[in-house]
Amino acid sequence: MLGDVETRSVSPVFVGRADELAVLTDALARAAAQEPQAMLVGGEAGVGKTRLTEEFLCEAARSGAVVAVGGCVEIGAEGLPFAPFSTALRTLHRRLPGELAAAAAGQEDELARILPELGDTPRGPHDEESTARLFELTARMLERLAADRTVVLVLEDLHWADTSTRHLLSYLFRTLASGRLVIVATYRADDVHRRHPLRPLLAELDRLRTVQRIELPRFNRAEVRRQLAGILASQPDEAFVDSVFDRSDGNAFFVEELAACQRSGCHAGLTESLRDLLLVRVEVLPEAAQRVVRIVAEGGSTVEYPLLRAVAGLTEDELIEALRAAVGANILLATPDGDGYRFRHSLVREAVSDDLLPGERARVNRRYAEAMEADDWLIRAEERVIRLASYWYCANDAAKALPAVLAASVAARRRHAYSEQLNLLERALDLWESAPEEVREALRPVDYTEVYPPCGCDPATTPLKRLDLLAEATVAARFGGERERALKLTKTALRLLEEDRDPLRAAWFWTERSRLVSSLARGDGWEELARAQELVKGLPPSQVHAEVLVRAAGWGMLHNPGPGNLEAAERAVAYARMLGAEEIELNARITVGSLLTDSGDAERGLAEMLTVRERAAELGLVMLAGRAHINLTSQLESMGRSREAVELAEQGVELVKKSRLLDTEAWLSGNMAESLYSLGRWDEAAAAAQRGLSVGQSAAPRGSASARLSYLALARGELSEATGRLAAAHAHFGTHDSQPQHRIPLYRLAVGIAAGEGRIADVRAEIADAIAYGFPLGHHRYAWPLLLAAASAEADARGLPVADAGREAALDVLRDAARALATPVPVWAAHAEFFRAELLRAEDRDTAADWAGVERTIRPLERPYLLARARHRLAEALLAAGGDREPAGVLLREAYATADRLGSRTLREDLALLAQRARLPLSGADAPRALPAPAPDPVEALGLTSRERDVLRLVAAGNSNRRIAEELFISPKTASVHVSNILAKLGVAGRGEAAALAHRLRLFGPLTPAGSPPPGVSPAPGV
Repeated sequence: MLGDVETRSVSPVFVGRADELAVLTDALARAAAQEPQAMLVGGEAGVGKTRLTEEFLCEAARSGAVVAVGGCVEIGAEGLPFAPFSTALRTLHRRLPGELAAAAAGQEDELARILPELGDTPRGPHDEESTARLFELTARMLERLAADRTVVLVLEDLHWADTSTRHLLSYLFRTLASGRLVIVATYRADDVHRRHPLRPLLAELDRLRTVQRIELPRFNRAEVRRQLAGILASQPDEAFVDSVFDRSDGNAFFVEELAACQRSGCHAGLTESLRDLLLVRVEVLPEAAQRVVRIVAEGGSTVEYPLLRAVAGLTEDELIEALRAAVGANILLATPDGDGYRFRHSLVREAVSDDLLPGERARVNRRYAEAMEADDWLIRAEERVIRLASYWYCANDAAKALPAVLAASVAARRRHAYSEQLNLLERALDLWESAPEEVREALRPVDYTEVYPPCGCDPATTPLKRLDLLAEATVAARFGGERERALKLTKTALRLLEEDRDPLRAAWFWTERSRLVSSLARGDGWEELARAQELVKGLPPSQVHAEVLVRAAGWGMLHNPGPGNLEAAERAVAYARMLGAEEIELNARITVGSLLTDSGDAERGLAEMLTVRERAAELGLVMLAGRAHINLTSQLESMGRSREAVELAEQGVELVKKSRLLDTEAWLSGNMAESLYSLGRWDEAAAAAQRGLSVGQSAAPRGSASARLSYLALARGELSEATGRLAAAHAHFGTHDSQPQHRIPLYRLAVGIAAGEGRIADVRAEIADAIAYGFPLGHHRYAWPLLLAAASAEADARGLPVADAGREAALDVLRDAARALATPVPVWAAHAEFFRAELLRAEDRDTAADWAGVERTIRPLERPYLLARARHRLAEALLAAGGDREPAGVLLREAYATADRLGSRTLREDLALLAQRARLPLSGADAPRALPAPAPDPVEALGLTSRERDVLRLVAAGNSNRRIAEELFISPKTASVHVSNILAKLGVAGRGEAAALAHRLRLFGPLTPAGSPPPGVSPAPGV
């Protein structure tokens, strides 16, 4: 009987695909040069994707590469989390045990979530960064493994991939930067319909230049002829080639099936129905073999031999004989590791599965589930709970399926596969009403939300409720990045709670909703938090109550600073301590420490946060320790202790890097950049800010990093770069972010850019908006630089006709705003002194004594840029007073050296021009020499012609091209050409910036006391 069904349907000759194979082998060569390669191979089912990858893997193996293959598993909508990666890594673990162990060293517990062979999977931590940490660790492990050898990973059938697999693949394709690694993923293109979850990923990957996509077309007639010749081992009849080509339409797999039917005499296979074509060779198998094929079809992509033996109901000899027939007919294949069987092509499996009767399908799934419940060792432990849940669900047995699905959700969570956990929990919610009441009553809360249980009851004795599932699903959706689904789940839960009042549960869901609304830019979250606060009022202390208090205090600290927040935070500490909820208590104590520092009790606040940091590290609560580092570094910077802030930020980054807390690392990098900027270590600040921008996952830390880069660009005189970074910061923060610590620095940047471009009206508008917004308690650290920038802009604009109107009122507004600001530490007292001196300069009333006081106050503060600016003004005042020139020369040289080291083009130009006009050398070596001859005209030094000098003078006075043309007796078009040339020579973007530059450099105004212009230079109109 076996001889009657044995066929060879696969061509021994590799037909076509030469170009596609060349692309893959070229990628192999590039990978050998330490350039990781990402490849996508798509095509319809049966077109030859597997055959192409098999040929490529043979080439890779011949070149000495280590190859590993993993396939996505179709066992229902939820899938097996990370299935193809687990399979491929398991192969690498067998082939390179020592090397893989070294690559995973120190992170075995976390990486065991993907490769269980590395150890036991830990129970936590679980948070919104858990998945990102796991992905980052996986990427680094693969880079280390492929550092000294070429590694090829092939992930098959991506159209069946679970969400976590898709996300991990996307992460690897985007972030792998080194190593001799090639990743090839195949997918069935005809399955990827408009709403298929793979479609967005393909669109995303198409935008990456590092990903190559190969689409396999069908064979043409000549290629079909070559394929048939290989299968038949002889030249086929041309009429037969025409018939097969017409019927198969060039699909390689259908060509094989039609050829197999012709060889075995199954002429019924030449039918219009492709489904019948796929089934016809199954139907000629012996009855026992057909039965086994139907069982394997319903078992999933691969069925282990022990499981198949338990389900088939045959003796072992009968089962082996049936399998031999199915394998001989090329219907089934033994798996590469020899422990199970799969269909040679998934199209046949799908056809066989579709042919099962509804009752037959449920019965087969029940037998799979019963066999697995009877023997835990039939399949791998990490797959057991997921597959058991799928089998019971497909068996239509809600009583068995509900607990199985819940158990599977726990397993998915432990692997940080939160999207799969969410799918399983939603399936459990669908099963809830169908399951018998006694089954539901026997269930207990098996997982946790953020503060579990929200009802305040004992999870060991209280039956699980539908609301508990909604709570877990909400957190799973949030952790998995699916905040929209999480928001819908909270809405469903709160609707249920309208009928079944439970204030604690409702408060928990409102707290979650507050977090979600804020992160989705639907609001600031206060309305939801206020509802939660109302619900817990008057209730006995609980974890939910403590959590609501902590979040409310934290919200107030960030959005609406005031003394009431400290009281709320201290009450949260007391509640959490009473309940023994130490993690909540520590979180609340960080808020307390920050609020104490803001209120003026700095040492007590810092001591509190340092204590929390040590305790959190001791308990392994890395996220909490990271938050303590963030707040500590921020507060130290606020106190002017920038060097300490940098050291602590470096320690924090080192700590959170180990746990891959990417957003926490981004916040710390942003704080470090701020302190490095203060210390004048600008290149290091730029690197830290760029690191924060690259590792940050959420909008807020990325917005903060963009703002830091804008600050640097502004200080260096790169206005277009500063403008772009400011726009990026606004985009990241969004319109919903009302936190003063974000809003006020953005006002400061807008003021600086407007001032640099000569838009004094915009400076005044921005400062008016900022003052209307307000400077809450503890935010003097952001307000003083803002007011100083506005005062400097007013002083720089003195003499510009466009700035004269409204100057007095603008200065009064700034004075009034400054009166309410605190100066609790020397750095802000120095800012206040600088601010007052700039106001005097804006009124032309500043003296050398004023600037000497500013310079003296700043000198001990380790603020080199601020000090260089003060020395510039002091030198200018000394020269204007006509006193001893030597001190002015020393100040200019010191300030110029600082500006040059920092790369501050604007300040360097200002200092150079002042030194040039005063005929003072900027080099210390030149100081003792005799004064040089008078410097050339600064306008000529800029490369401007005499006509362009006249045009620039009129531009600086605020004249239009038409008015310039009238003054100089030229045409408006000629005036426009001159203006364009001037802008290019000055390296500025517009007329306002050119006017501001001319005024700032005093090209047409007096150098020393107002009213006595340099010889030969007429004052600009209106000055």
